[in-house]
Amino acid sequence: MQNPEHGGGVDAAASRYGIARENWLDLSTGVNPQPYPFAPLSTHDWGTLPDQVAMQALLNAARCFWNVPPTAAILAAAGASQLIAQLPRLAKAGRVDISTPTYNEHARAFTLNGWVLGSDQPRALVRVHPNNPDGTLWPGASGAAPLVIIDESFCDICPSDSHIDFATRKGTIILKSFGKFWGLAGVRLGFAIGDPELIKRLRDMLGPWVVSGPALKIGTQALSDPHWAAQTRVRLAADANQLDQIMIQTGSATLIGGTTLFRLYQVANAITWQNHLAKSAIWSRIFPYSNHWLRLGLPADAVGFERLHRAAKTFAKDVL
Repeated sequence: MQNPEHGGGVDAAASRYGIARENWLDLSTGVNPQPYPFAPLSTHDWGTLPDQVAMQALLNAARCFWNVPPTAAILAAAGASQLIAQLPRLAKAGRVDISTPTYNEHARAFTLNGWVLGSDQPRALVRVHPNNPDGTLWPGASGAAPLVIIDESFCDICPSDSHIDFATRKGTIILKSFGKFWGLAGVRLGFAIGDPELIKRLRDMLGPWVVSGPALKIGTQALSDPHWAAQTRVRLAADANQLDQIMIQTGSATLIGGTTLFRLYQVANAITWQNHLAKSAIWSRIFPYSNHWLRLGLPADAVGFERLHRAAKTFAKDVL
């Protein structure tokens, strides 16, 4: 099986287009380009094994930030991807209903563990909420299965839409990703919240010291800062609107979905768009299942927005 498709891959783009890696503006991911400004780490943070006190502090902060119901269990791991790889092992393999198109790691994990994709009487149900790449919100009332996985990796931009209350339901797991909203993908931190029995089994699968000491400290600090989170939601909304204006003004792109961390545009030819932007050292995200979808993340600052604006406004002249 081929490796899953992701954003990123700027190294390969740099080699392909002959432009030095440090000159690229990477808009291919949905990671917040203005990361949480955590306090400097000490030598002690790096030099000691993660302890249970630090882990419990992180889990307490996560419970508070996400309003986790008291009867639901919570587990921290080294990124949501680590959890996704283990989730299919929580139930006997059968048919899994994964609403598509969506984040492809879920289908990969299930098929690698002997599951078959299909919506007829599934033994497992997976919904990405908001969905990646189109931003669709799952209503929550549709679909049922013995194992239900709700991937809320991007839901911190719209916390009122969270299905965190479903974490009390038997057979249900809700995933949270730390790297995207807080812009700290390199920390590798994610959470599974839900059925205590399933969470215990996941914990046993992952083993000890699954989260690094620095990640425990950074995560606790960030999840204890709701003021930063509130300000960030306002900024992301404004920046997403600015991105839309740049692309729509080209006359060659139509907004069809996304979130305030990434936008999805309908274009005549996504490969042509990606190639055009790449010549200006701007990397975008396209998809193997659609030649008309172009996804862009947010530039970090005014300089990045201006770079994108210059490249986008020349599209009609240089390509059409």
